[in-house]
Amino acid sequence: MKKEIKTLMKHAEDFGFTHSGELNLDSLVFMPEVRQMCNSDLCKSYNKNWMCPPAIGTLENAALRVKNYNFGMIVQTTALMEDEFDYDTIHNTEIKHKNNFMKLVDDLKSKYSDILPMSAGTCSICNKCSYPDEPCRFPNKAIGSMESYGLWVSKVCELSNIPYYYGKNTLTFTSCYLLNLHNIDILDKIT
Repeated sequence: MKKEIKTLMKHAEDFGFTHSGELNLDSLVFMPEVRQMCNSDLCKSYNKNWMCPPAIGTLENAALRVKNYNFGMIVQTTALMEDEFDYDTIHNTEIKHKNNFMKLVDDLKSKYSDILPMSAGTCSICNKCSYPDEPCRFPNKAIGSMESYGLWVSKVCELSNIPYYYGKNTLTFTSCYLLNLHNIDILDKIT
């Protein structure tokens, strides 16, 4: 199985991620403190998006859902900024990360019957989310963030032995995928 995991990590980096690593499933602790940060609405998505709290569901439901998976992978996109106000690099890195993330989601969905992707930042498939007036337009494509599920991203990275901070003037977007490796022969489908 280790060879399959290495192949999957290489595959993620082929999609343009700067770093990838195996996610320690025991690091998935769903924390009310993270949800409280969502409630403060710093990102302007709380109670405005199907994939953000409260619509995404309870922490208890999130914990039950992840029990279905036996493997997790963290992917990261890191960029060097000129300074902490380098908004062009921040914006461009976010777009690059989200595009690569969605491409790998599509690729993994073609190989696995069930995956749970968790992105960096709120679901942005639609220009304006239909929440709360209409059902989600793309329920099979909509993706919640690690934070919306209640995960403390830096702690998940730390417990998975994956750096979260890459040095002064760096910016890193972090996302993850949960899946079951035993459902397919990964080497046949990826290579």
